[in-house]
Amino acid sequence: MTTREQVATAAPRTGPVMCVVGARPNFMKMAPILRALATHQPPLPALLVHTGQHYDQGMSHQLFDDLGLPRPDLNLEVGSGSHAVQTAEVMKRFEPALDAHQPSCVLVVGDVNSTLACTLVAVKKSVPVVHVEAGLRSWDRKMPEEINRVLTDQVADRLYTTERSALDNLLREGIDEARVCFAGNVMIDSLVANKPKARPAAETLQAHGFDPSLVRQAGGYGVVTLHRPSNVDDADTLRALLSVLGEVAAQLPLVFALHPRTRNNIERFGLAGLIDTQRTALLPPQGYLEMLGLMRDATLVLTDSGGLQEETTALGVPCLTLRENTERPITAEQGTNTLVGRDRNAILAGAAEILRGDGKRGRVPEFWDGHAADRIAADLHRWLLAGAP
Repeated sequence: MTTREQVATAAPRTGPVMCVVGARPNFMKMAPILRALATHQPPLPALLVHTGQHYDQGMSHQLFDDLGLPRPDLNLEVGSGSHAVQTAEVMKRFEPALDAHQPSCVLVVGDVNSTLACTLVAVKKSVPVVHVEAGLRSWDRKMPEEINRVLTDQVADRLYTTERSALDNLLREGIDEARVCFAGNVMIDSLVANKPKARPAAETLQAHGFDPSLVRQAGGYGVVTLHRPSNVDDADTLRALLSVLGEVAAQLPLVFALHPRTRNNIERFGLAGLIDTQRTALLPPQGYLEMLGLMRDATLVLTDSGGLQEETTALGVPCLTLRENTERPITAEQGTNTLVGRDRNAILAGAAEILRGDGKRGRVPEFWDGHAADRIAADLHRWLLAGAP
């Protein structure tokens, strides 16, 4: 009898739902899930494990406060390292935690190294795995996140999807449809809950010494984030992107929230001179409420972040994605997202279209309604009661 068949014939599973977060995107996804587990009738006990993959403790604490997340029950304090080192260290530290707490299941979100690492530990110890945000594919195996997504989905026992096309991806990879549940987007649950509390963009800009009168004169501003290795680790690629961003900034002031990796590489490659700081506000990584306010009030967003593609679609803000592919195709098919890659002409044409008022407005996709976590909690309760088949 296989492990999955053994689980299927088990009695109702007891013990807490062990919820794993590792890096910034996980926090926004886990906050509504924990609230939904707590408010479900009957409540589903949960144990929050922070692997410490996101090792800026100050920023972690701010994000937890912004999102109303409880402090982790366990912090594995893994820190930085290569993909192999970080994944291995998470596995080493997570296994004794799993043994000690005997959870009913392990719930992982997204596609970071912690997602895959904790999944592997749980599966090898016959603990059911629940993957929230399953089935997303960029079809680019050079992205570490794509490997994490594919492998996690292959061995997870319950898979919750954010868009209907994700099921087709999973079926193509031989995954039984009975393991899949379309629940919606928990990232948008956090956005809906926190949008009224978002910090106004003018306050954030003033706090960092950027003259808001420049924004008023221009009639708006754009938000920029870059962090993917394919965009920021090569000097020529980063130089070209900073150059075209400078051309955009000449037409519309930009607010550039600098990821530490990006800031370090700008300095390492000697590219700081390409940034006109009179037209571009260089900000450190922002808290959730600050970033939400910046996006909400923006004219456009230029990014390589998957999460921002989703959030801008939910906010109705035009987004230019500086990548050749996306694992969130619904943001381009139904939402406000346009893939422009690193092509200068495409970026400038996309920005010009938005500045003319012709940018995508799209619509909010199905089940991006603020209640995805409630659907997950209800289904998870039924699944665990049935013995987690």
